[in-house]
Amino acid sequence: MDKSEGCGSVQLIDGDGTYNVSGIDHFIKEVKLGDCGLSYAVVSIMGPQSSGKSTLLNHLFGTNFLEMDAFKGRSQTTKGIWLARCAGIEPCTLVMDLEGTDGRERGEDDTAFEKQSALFALAVSDIVLINMWCHDIGREQAANKPLLKTVFQVMMRLFSPRKTTMLFVIRDKTRTPLENLEPVLREDIQKIWDSVPKPEAHKDTPLSDFFNVEVVALSSYEEKEEQFKEQIASLRQRFMHSIAPGGLAGDRRGVIPASGFAFSADQIWRVIKENKDLDLPAHKVMVATVRCEEIANEKFAHFISNDDWRQLDKEVQAGPVSNFGKRLTTILGSCLSEYDGEATFFDEGVRSSKRHQLEEKLLQLVNPAFQDVLGHIRWGMLEKFKASFDKALGIGEKFSSASQDWLKACMAQFDEECAGAIIEQANWDTAKVRDKLVRDIEAHISAVRASKLSELTSLYESKVHEALSEPVEALLEGANNETWTTVKKLYQRETESAVSGLSSALAGFDMEEETRDKMVKSLQDYSRGVIESKAKEEAGRVLMRMKERFATIFSQDSDSMPRVWTGNEDLRAITKSARSASLKLLSVMAVIRLGDEPDTIAKTLTVALLDSTNNDASKKSITTSDPLASSTWDEVPSSRTLITPVQCKSIWRQFKTETEYTVTQAISAQEANRRGNNWLPPPWAILALIVLGFNEFMTLLRNPLYLGVIFVAFLLLKALWTQLDIPGEFRDGALPGLISISAKFVPTVMNLIKNLAAQGEAPPAAANPENRRSSNNTSSSGNPPDHKSSSKEE
Repeated sequence: MDKSEGCGSVQLIDGDGTYNVSGIDHFIKEVKLGDCGLSYAVVSIMGPQSSGKSTLLNHLFGTNFLEMDAFKGRSQTTKGIWLARCAGIEPCTLVMDLEGTDGRERGEDDTAFEKQSALFALAVSDIVLINMWCHDIGREQAANKPLLKTVFQVMMRLFSPRKTTMLFVIRDKTRTPLENLEPVLREDIQKIWDSVPKPEAHKDTPLSDFFNVEVVALSSYEEKEEQFKEQIASLRQRFMHSIAPGGLAGDRRGVIPASGFAFSADQIWRVIKENKDLDLPAHKVMVATVRCEEIANEKFAHFISNDDWRQLDKEVQAGPVSNFGKRLTTILGSCLSEYDGEATFFDEGVRSSKRHQLEEKLLQLVNPAFQDVLGHIRWGMLEKFKASFDKALGIGEKFSSASQDWLKACMAQFDEECAGAIIEQANWDTAKVRDKLVRDIEAHISAVRASKLSELTSLYESKVHEALSEPVEALLEGANNETWTTVKKLYQRETESAVSGLSSALAGFDMEEETRDKMVKSLQDYSRGVIESKAKEEAGRVLMRMKERFATIFSQDSDSMPRVWTGNEDLRAITKSARSASLKLLSVMAVIRLGDEPDTIAKTLTVALLDSTNNDASKKSITTSDPLASSTWDEVPSSRTLITPVQCKSIWRQFKTETEYTVTQAISAQEANRRGNNWLPPPWAILALIVLGFNEFMTLLRNPLYLGVIFVAFLLLKALWTQLDIPGEFRDGALPGLISISAKFVPTVMNLIKNLAAQGEAPPAAANPENRRSSNNTSSSGNPPDHKSSSKEE
């Protein structure tokens, strides 16, 4: 029959010395030993084979260990070591039934297993029952003295003192009083202890440091069963609350927590079998290390699968989470509390160490979520600052005050939200994230400042450009002696206005004086640059401007009316005046005059270019050096020079060449006008014609028909004169006029004849004014409409 069935017991170690790992784990779960902590006790029994050990345990603790059947003879009943839970005894008490000693089944090899099992019982048990017959007291072998001697010796070598209670149960007590038996038994135990060779560490250690010795006597179960049961009931009461102070095991030491009992027993049995040195405190630490690590791993795995943590982690990944620190603190606290509850009875140092390791693992696991939360807070604060800062600037707040106020407000809110994200279990510092936020905000402020300053600079530069560009161009286009004075006043006025506006705008930026001065200086330089750029553009067009000015003055009179070259004008004076004005334009555009430095450029140009037409000046220029044969002006730096002297000379030469034609045209017009006004013969010729032609004149008077012929001939000649535009044809010279008239004469005559023939064939319409008007229009259409001088003469 298998003892593990129906009796609530399990074979802890079989007869071959194999530890039943799976069986003991199942047993511990079944009896819920892991929930007991340190509130449990282990009782074992050792003694000779067939001495009634199992019977004693069954009656004393209510167990169902297999008992020997006396009718079948004496034989080995219990093999190995069996474990069961006592019924009805608090606290939880485990009882181990050891294989009996001095059994014939094992023969001469029984001593090895006897010593190992006895040592194992003393190492793991709080109370060891030593079952012995009353009549064996005083004997050497029967009282297990050799076994106890060996066990004592090994105990001192392998283990440190843990105060095990040895309860000697004297069976089948005789008439000899217990008061007489107990001293003898204690004396025998003390002799055994004194005779055992002790290691140096326990040379002077008394028996009381290792063991409490208790003695109890029981009547014979077979002969005095009722009395035996009464004594058993009384002894059972001594096992109630046995670990309480004053109890059988009230002063025990080095207790392994209940959850580590199976592992501890396994390790002790391994060491005993391998005969390795083992100190119970070290064993206790080892058991605590293994069990606490197992508990920590279980709690860590449970935390990973915890629904609250997984939900919180998802929320963090999705976006900002409120009360993150409080929620995570609760989850971590619950996990650590569960660990503390299960590991509370293990070695404090090991328990604390493993708890710290578990806490570090948990914190390492949740740290990314914490960093994500800080990231969300940092990003949110940065976006809030940007929006609030831009809004503040939009409603007109000063840049410096708006940036500082919102920086303080956002950092205060950041600190508040970070405080809500901190968990109690960790001492995490948010300084780095805070510094990163400050750097991000300051970078944004710098970017906005640079943008705003750039906008301000562009705004005032555009104002300056608008205020200076076209006016300066107009002033330089009409250059005169006051041009640069006017330009300078305009430059100073507009620059001062722009600088004043820019300085007022920069007052809200809390800038350093040096930076503000640089920006003002840059605006001033830009203003000057506008004028210089426009002056350079106009200098590039100076030749065109000179020709325009020359053409204006030369071609228009003082009333700005176009000149009519009648031949009475002083062409030389007009030409000199126009050239002088153009030369003045060249002198004005030669250099930039925004300062107060005087120069002699106008005089130099006048002397070198305008006055050089005089013969005396020409002779003088031969004997003196050319003032324009240089690339620089005297007392004028190259930075202010627009047109060098050499360039001025070249421009003047080209100017004269290109305006010479205009002067020539004017001269030709004067001469043509003179010729046009002298079409009548001289007076002497007229007088000669009258004298010499008097006879012919009188003949015409006597014969009026000649007058009609002459009149018709006059009309024909007048028509040809008008049609051929004789004065116009001869305006360009005699030869070109003759050639043109000869080419046009025949077609013109034919056209006149056709018109006369058409008028002769038309019906008379003298009474109809409309016909007369159309006839007049037809006749007039044959003549060119633009020759008004002919109609006037008619």
